Amino acid sequence: MLTEAERIRLQERFQEKASGVYKPFSRELFKKYSVKRGLRNDDGTGVMAGLTSVGAVQGYFIDDGEKIPMEGHLRYRGYDITDLVQKCEAENRFGFEEVAYLLLFGHLPDSRTLNDFSALIGSLRALPDGFAEDMILKAPSTNIMNKMARSVLASYSYDPNPDEITTGNILRQSIELIARMPVMAAYGYQAKSHYHDGQSLYLHTPQTGLSTAENLLYMLRPDNSYTREEAEMLDVLLMIHAEHGGGNNSAFTTRVISSSDTDTYSAISAAIGSLKGPKHGGANAKVMGMIEEIKENVRNWEDDDEVKSYLAKILRKEAFDGSGLIYGMGHAIYTYSDPRCILLKEKAEQLLKTHSDFEKEYRLYNSVERLTPEVFAEVKHNSKVMCANVDMYSGFVYKMLGIPSEMYTPLFAVSRIVGWCAHRLEEVIGCGRIIRPAYKSMFHKKEYIDIDKR
Repeated sequence: MLTEAERIRLQERFQEKASGVYKPFSRELFKKYSVKRGLRNDDGTGVMAGLTSVGAVQGYFIDDGEKIPMEGHLRYRGYDITDLVQKCEAENRFGFEEVAYLLLFGHLPDSRTLNDFSALIGSLRALPDGFAEDMILKAPSTNIMNKMARSVLASYSYDPNPDEITTGNILRQSIELIARMPVMAAYGYQAKSHYHDGQSLYLHTPQTGLSTAENLLYMLRPDNSYTREEAEMLDVLLMIHAEHGGGNNSAFTTRVISSSDTDTYSAISAAIGSLKGPKHGGANAKVMGMIEEIKENVRNWEDDDEVKSYLAKILRKEAFDGSGLIYGMGHAIYTYSDPRCILLKEKAEQLLKTHSDFEKEYRLYNSVERLTPEVFAEVKHNSKVMCANVDMYSGFVYKMLGIPSEMYTPLFAVSRIVGWCAHRLEEVIGCGRIIRPAYKSMFHKKEYIDIDKR
């Protein structure tokens, strides 16, 4: 039996051994073997890996083999996201449930169908008996995304028919998860807040007659209070995060896992793990951390030269997290604009009318958005077209709504599960072949060495 000190020494010893094995491959090797690093072509476009009729992301077009930037568009089943948001706003109604129906079934619902679908979601929100106590409270996590992934995976054990992959069964599981994810997220946050932060524990029962946005605010706040404006703001965030094409990391993860014909819970929990990453859904929290560091180190937020100087430090890996990334800026597809960012920026400006104390901070966000392309060109000697992405303002809007930072990425998952489920259905029913790309092996044949001769 090892002592604690012996165990630590052995772990450190093996960690040192591993550091000599796992090293970055040179970019020359990727070029030599024509490997599409990150499944990207040399011009930054994505490798064509599949077909989808769920969502479409456009930020450029190809003309005579040249990539030409254009204003960004995001479409759900052919419908522009800006139109979907604005139409629901004009009719003074919540839109996330309509978007969920559209993505799952491929067409817009009439009033009766939408009411029935919303009622079904409302009736499925409550977690199974004992689930909250056994699966959430007994093992509280400091990270809500991990708790949500565990909760989704644990749902397998509560499903009487978890493995069948017919359209009807996957659809049933999908609607149940869409209904319950907000509760899993809210309860995961309350458990973290209580057991890790020493706050009071609030487990509010989800309400059947409220929208998803209203329910989230109802369950997150100790006194259940929220305004119509706050719920509408959150509803827009849920609408614009619901889907983003088949090539984004978490949707592709869903499709890769689903192509093996595994169960829904395994696929969706894997997607949550993908979304958690700071290069994907976790970027909104990174933006907030980056802005806080700029606020602490830039004396005059209104001085462009001061802000530019600090942004240059971030790009040179001399500040923030050392990644060299200015989070919230740039995108794999969008060039001139990200339509989700435009919508969120409008919402931020709308909220400022009643939250004027955030005005100065909002102008700092604007400065980061405006100055980053210029700083990037100076530091990287690259003048590529670059726009702010959805993460630039999403965390800021959440902050103005009083939503804790630990919930920024989980709320992304609460929304994006709709797109994941639609992509899972499309992959299982419409594709029918396991995804299995090739990898070039980088070792030589070796002869086995007997253990006493090593």
